[in-house]
Amino acid sequence: MFRLWAKIFKDNRMLRDMVAENDDPSLNRTRKIYQAIDEICYEFDLSQPVWLQATIDDFKRHDKTRFTQDNFMESIEFDYLEIQVIEED
Repeated sequence: MFRLWAKIFKDNRMLRDMVAENDDPSLNRTRKIYQAIDEICYEFDLSQPVWLQATIDDFKRHDKTRFTQDNFMESIEFDYLEIQVIEED
């Protein structure tokens, strides 16, 4: 089971959160992450964030990263979207 926890923060307060799950063994880790982000963006009604090099480096190092206004093409009404891998088989 692969689980990715997404949280939206504004003024250091969590506004919303959700967990995206995937148990498809035919998908590799990267595909599971992108599929989870698709689900998260649909649920939160967001455009797809852009993976900047700093975002990629953070995620590789900590299995956790933040998407700020710089990662979105449209304006967002929160400070950042944080994603974190919480379970991986």
